[in-house]
Amino acid sequence: MTERVPAMPTRPVTAVAGESLPAPGRDRERTSRPGLSLAVAMLGFFVVALDAQVVNVALSDIRGDLGGGLSGSQWVVTGYTLMFSALLLFGGTLSDRVGARSAYGLGMVLFVVASIACGLANSLGLLVVARVVQGMGAALVTPTSLALIRTAYDDAARRARAISYWALGGAVAAAAGPVLGGALTEVDWRLIFVLNLPVGVLALVLLVRVGASPRRMAPFDWLGQVCAVLGLGALTYAVIEGGDHGYRSTRIIIAVVVALAAAVVFFVDQVRARNPMVPLDLFRARPVTVALAVGFVGMVAFYGVVFLQSLYFQQQRGLSPLQTGLLFLPMTALVAVLNPVAARTALRWGPVVPIVGGLVLMAVGLVALSLVPAGTPVLTVAMLMVPVGVGGSFTVPPGASLIIDSIPAHRAGTASGVLNACRQLGGSLGVAVFGATIAGERSFSHGLRLSLLPTAALLLVTAMASLTLRGSIVARRTRSSE
Repeated sequence: MTERVPAMPTRPVTAVAGESLPAPGRDRERTSRPGLSLAVAMLGFFVVALDAQVVNVALSDIRGDLGGGLSGSQWVVTGYTLMFSALLLFGGTLSDRVGARSAYGLGMVLFVVASIACGLANSLGLLVVARVVQGMGAALVTPTSLALIRTAYDDAARRARAISYWALGGAVAAAAGPVLGGALTEVDWRLIFVLNLPVGVLALVLLVRVGASPRRMAPFDWLGQVCAVLGLGALTYAVIEGGDHGYRSTRIIIAVVVALAAAVVFFVDQVRARNPMVPLDLFRARPVTVALAVGFVGMVAFYGVVFLQSLYFQQQRGLSPLQTGLLFLPMTALVAVLNPVAARTALRWGPVVPIVGGLVLMAVGLVALSLVPAGTPVLTVAMLMVPVGVGGSFTVPPGASLIIDSIPAHRAGTASGVLNACRQLGGSLGVAVFGATIAGERSFSHGLRLSLLPTAALLLVTAMASLTLRGSIVARRTRSSE
């Protein structure tokens, strides 16, 4: 059963803060086709996730063509994920205020134009700038894609299945990304950015047929957004550049101070603002806070492993980008296959079972990779990466459902923005911290162990925290049935 958008009010429409405004009549008719909204959402998540994956296997070729050391390679990846995570909160609030369809369209146009700029970049600096702009577009597309699903599907069970297909879009990108990236890099690394264009154009064509989304008129929290971008940027800069300049250097200390100051101002602003970017009452429900922690830690592990293993296969084992991409295929292909299984498991046993099982499986994979001897066959190493991908696939759909089911439809953009901000912040810091750890150690293997083992312990702690959800979820279902 799809959600019916209420009829237009007879009184004049005014911009009252917090008021949810319906879509016009013709657009209301279009929103009765939830499958179209789901297709647009899947395409958006696919192209955003694809762009994050295809670049990793091309880093060596980009460095050889445009120059830059390990720090430069990290910024090609992190420039995208950093701006992505920093602006997701803004993307979520924009979605609620102007409508998910409008915000999605703006983000996709920005993403496509930036992809063209990436392909034409003739210096590392220009490439990083274009990647930052790509991240800005992705920050609008991702939360609005989930908001489109929340608006189109009112029934919780159908919405959970739709979210699993949304996650499938990202999983297919994760499976295809390394292989496509490797194959295209063999010809020219610039082609990996051209790959975004047909998908982005198709999404925009379909979006025209999706009705305008309800919107909530409220002012933006500009102070909160500026603090979020400033704090995240300063923190990531300190982590990445600390490996080259030393964590006691003046520039790194200044960056850490700026990050802490921005975090304090952000928190105070969220408490005092009449229309905060991140309403603190979202975190009163335990399912929301645990789902955010699962998203953050899971992405630290997943993106960190993808980054480390890309360097390992090419720099330590001397493999080509295409060979590296093929070695990622066992892990990423299973992610695509098992996403619907994760959704069915959550419907049958509840979200806690797949989340806890997935986190534990990821931890096992990280420990196994950290203990691999130097002469281990590369195929064996590729198979040891499988638990990381499979475990991660079992946490994404139920984690997203936990949050979407806990909030009203008019806050879907904000809630999905918070969730994806945590996920992408985890991915950004995973690459940054793992890269800095590798750069600061005398051997790659020692740096790899120092990166993976603490992350495995963090995954297990998060799994234990997830177990506390069972009682609150049962209580919520009991109240709903009464």
